[in-house]
Amino acid sequence: MQFPSALDLVVRALEQMRETSLRPPLASRKVLDELRAPERAQNLTALSGQVCTASKIGKLRELQTRVAVCTKCPHLARARTQTVFGVGDPDAELMFIGEAPGADEDAQGEPFVGRAGQLLTRIIKAMGFAREDVYIANILKCRPDMPAGSFGNRVPTPVEMQTCRPYLVEQIEVIQPKVLVALGAVAVEGLLGVRGTMRDLRGRWHTYNQMPLMITYHPAYLLRNQTPSEKRKVWEDMLLVLERLERPISEKQRNYFL
Repeated sequence: MQFPSALDLVVRALEQMRETSLRPPLASRKVLDELRAPERAQNLTALSGQVCTASKIGKLRELQTRVAVCTKCPHLARARTQTVFGVGDPDAELMFIGEAPGADEDAQGEPFVGRAGQLLTRIIKAMGFAREDVYIANILKCRPDMPAGSFGNRVPTPVEMQTCRPYLVEQIEVIQPKVLVALGAVAVEGLLGVRGTMRDLRGRWHTYNQMPLMITYHPAYLLRNQTPSEKRKVWEDMLLVLERLERPISEKQRNYFL
């Protein structure tokens, strides 16, 4: 961050004043040596990191407050139990993006907590992360409304996704992950505004706002289609993510099947 470089400038200025000024500054050689100590620089670096994290937390809380009272889609606002903002580490290097909350998420206020979410959590753990180490969010912050007496989830409309998209854009700008993972074609459409088949989209790198973007199947797809070949495709995509993050990959991980 900026603290160590600023400290170096101050120390150099004080040393120059000691050597050239008729009235040396009130900074002894001992003080200058202490300022240059590695421990001091490390402490300032840690402090700057804490300040940055606190700033991110504050920005996310302010954004979450705005999302919680959003009524831009009146039909969704009327039908929801609560908004589903996002969860995870504000300093996460890896961010997963889904399409919209389901019934479980609408009830608990947290993304990916149903059956698909449990599978995503297993994938994250197999990658060597805890769920708390990454950040998870959706294109939509409200569950798409369903006709009375119907079950399941409907796909968000393009208008709903474009209306809610600015909230996700702000989340990404605050978190600044090293890698984004879009889960399913709907998430891709909501994030990039393009449609395509997963067969054509997954397994290779894309870009969102100069950030590496990996596209893979939504966990719900794997619950419907549990063939080993489809599960292996998702895991191969996650191995590419680990390589991009320069994370060590064990032999067990390379041979892993979901």
